[in-house]
Amino acid sequence: MKQFIILAAVALLAVAPARSQKLVDPDKVAPEFREAAEKRRAEQIRQSECAKKADADKVLPRDRTAYLNQCLETQAAKQ
Repeated sequence: MKQFIILAAVALLAVAPARSQKLVDPDKVAPEFREAAEKRRAEQIRQSECAKKADADKVLPRDRTAYLNQCLETQAAKQ
């Protein structure tokens, strides 16, 4: 039993932490895909801003998706 606990602890330590998706850099993609990369980066920034706003407003996890969708719709309406 003790060996199992040690093995489980080592396995948990060896797992790499999950990372969020990096922002797309339009300068590092092929020229024909640059416009799409710029749009994707803008969308990632909007999503990040809404996520930060949700964290600041202390939105519960069960309500987070609805909050983020409303935030993104509000931002889209402003543009």
